[in-house]
Amino acid sequence: MREIIRIEDVHKSFNGLEVLKGVDLSIREGEVITILGGSGVGKSVLLKLITGLEKPDRGRILVYGKDIVGMDEDGLTPIRRKMGMLFQGAALFDSLTAGENVAYPIREHFKLPEEEIQRRVREKLRLVGLEGVEEKMPAELSGGMKKRVALARAIAIDPEIILYDEPTTGLDPANARRIVQLIAELQKALRTTSIVVTHDLQSAFAISDRLALLHKGRIVAVEDKGTFSSSPHEAVRAFIAGELMEEV
Repeated sequence: MREIIRIEDVHKSFNGLEVLKGVDLSIREGEVITILGGSGVGKSVLLKLITGLEKPDRGRILVYGKDIVGMDEDGLTPIRRKMGMLFQGAALFDSLTAGENVAYPIREHFKLPEEEIQRRVREKLRLVGLEGVEEKMPAELSGGMKKRVALARAIAIDPEIILYDEPTTGLDPANARRIVQLIAELQKALRTTSIVVTHDLQSAFAISDRLALLHKGRIVAVEDKGTFSSSPHEAVRAFIAGELMEEV
């Protein structure tokens, strides 16, 4: 499989605290790779760096062979057009209906007739099992439904890359399983490259081709799903055992 994203020696600090201390990672076209790690280790920061929402202090991030670190907004736009993101907590616009939330990235990136926009909105909501909710406001939706609307928004522009930031956080076990199942179904249907960040091992094993562990500011292990559990790396064994205490 060809490499679609390469992260090289990426460092990132906030208020003098170095969160990422030289991250290296290669992401392959068409795979689901999950970045594991405890709270506060910089998993979500890494997603923001890949999308260009944050800039690293040092290092390179190559997307389709192009280093996005030095790009301005105009340069980033065509790359972001190939990406969709499911934000932690869904992050729906409270003042927009479910349908308008899904339509938002379509309007941002494409000039399409209204009829075509609405057709795409209905199609994406159908893919996540939410036909007929276009006119509902986010306040009328359950937590699981909000997450699914956010997932429909993430795939609204038919992205080649989807980034999932803690997709099951805040959901009860039944809704968490449903979201994991949806991610697996969408991966099969859309054949995207998917990057998931989570601390939820059960979800990670259910959907991933490979797993990477972010620990003390670096990726310390990258393994296929079948070999991750037997990794000889001490930090991996500690994480699986639930004993890993993060120090950033």
